[in-house]
This record gives sequence, structure tokens and C-alpha cells, in this order.
Amino acid sequence: MKTPTILLADNGSKRADSVINLRLLAKQLSNLSNHQVFPVSLQHADRIPTDLLNGEAAETLTTFLRERLKQGETEFILIPLFFGRSRALTSFIPQQLEKLRAEYGPFRLTLAEELYPLPQGEPRVATILQQQLQATDQGRPPQLVILVDHGSPLPQVSEVRKRVCADLRQQLSPRIELQQAVMERRQGNEYDFNGQLLSEQLEKIALSRPNISIDLALLFLSPGRHAGAGGDIESICQQIRESHPGVQIRIAPLVGQHPGIAEILLDRLDSALDNPV
Repeated sequence: MKTPTILLADNGSKRADSVINLRLLAKQLSNLSNHQVFPVSLQHADRIPTDLLNGEAAETLTTFLRERLKQGETEFILIPLFFGRSRALTSFIPQQLEKLRAEYGPFRLTLAEELYPLPQGEPRVATILQQQLQATDQGRPPQLVILVDHGSPLPQVSEVRKRVCADLRQQLSPRIELQQAVMERRQGNEYDFNGQLLSEQLEKIALSRPNISIDLALLFLSPGRHAGAGGDIESICQQIRESHPGVQIRIAPLVGQHPGIAEILLDRLDSALDNPV
């Protein structure tokens, strides 16, 4: 039986580094699985100039599928490069598939599990975070670790960060304090479940503990507007350092820059190949 066309999909970014990291992960997964894996983004990436992408334009999910459907392909597997089941997976992708089926007729796309499916979780995510922190502290552990993610208005997505934080707590020394923060949240008490903004949390900590050492564990997969070189997280940390010279802040590498993430993706692919839906 012919293997379905396999896609590795992220949400998409206007930053070239994000597409480059997606392509690297797709290549790693291809090598591990012995199947060709095509990197696609749900949105935005097709706006990046090709000269920033080694001359190869980024592809979006809908455009990629449309071209393959024109060629007569009808079997696909999509591996989501997402930690939790966000609206991108529950709403955006089904809406795009419905439009394509109306245009090209029936086809099957199996959506693999996300990286940290609930309720079972995925302990390897915390292991990756802990190893990225170890690479950062170089034998000088911080007093405080803050686990940072994008933030979500959906309780089930915020629950992923909370569960990962509990997993990480088990892997850190009990002498290290562990907190959580987000890069985005909506206003209103009804969104308090999402967590506190990193900028506000760091400022509050710096005012009360002016000589503290902090490491940021980043629950991000690829560089983008918030994480990575030149992102908001770097800018926020620099502002804190300038305003509070006694505060030491180190930023760990992203989860998606660790080789272990490709092994989790391989398990998601193997499961989807064995149980197509």
C-alpha cells in the first residue's frame, strides 16, 4: 500500500528563522522515519521573501494540498508541530479541509496527535526543557526558573503548560523555585487561568529580589515574534537588566531546537500510520 503524503505543520510565522527550523525538523523526521516529510505552515509563511529562505518559497497547508489534490493524491497525514490542541487544529484545519473537499471531492487527512496530548501528557517535553536549562546554566543553577509559553485564551491549551510545569518540577532540584509566565493574555479576570505576562512578572520579581538569578525555560518550538534572536523575550530581559542591574537572567534554547523533539514527532507519525482515520 502506498504511504500517504506526510506533512509536518506549524502555525506559521513571518520570520524566516521559523521556516528554516520547521524545515530542519521535517528533515530530521524524514531521516528517522525513512519517509519524506514535507514542511508546511498553516498561515503567514508564504509572505517571507524567498531570498531569506535559500531561494525556496515557504508553503502553506492549503496551497500544498491543492497542488497535490490536482495531481490525484487523496491520502495525507498531518503531524502538528503544536504542544496543545489549539483552535488551529480544532477549527482552522477542518475549515480548510471542508473548502478543499467542496472543490476537489473526498480525500482523507489523518491528523496525528499533538506533542503534549491530554490527558496522558508527554514527559519527554519536560526532559527536553531540563536539558536545555542545564546547557544554559553551565553548572551554575539559578535561584528561579520561569517556564514561558505563548499564552492562550483556551483553558485546555493553558493546561498543557501547567502540566509541563508539574513534570519539570520533578526534574529540577528542590532548591530551585519554579514559576510560569506567558507572552500574551487577554484582559479580564476570566482569563486569569492563562497566567501572568512575563514582562510584569519579571518586573515584580526584580523589585522585591534585586539580586536574583533567573533562567527562562522556553516552551516554544521555533523562533518567531516572541522567542529567538531579536524576539520580544530578549527585549523584555534586556529592559529588566538595564532597570535592575543586579538581576541575572539567562534564556534557555527553544524546545524545537533539541534533537529529542524529532523523536516525539516520530512516535506521532508511527501512530498515525498504524491507525489512519
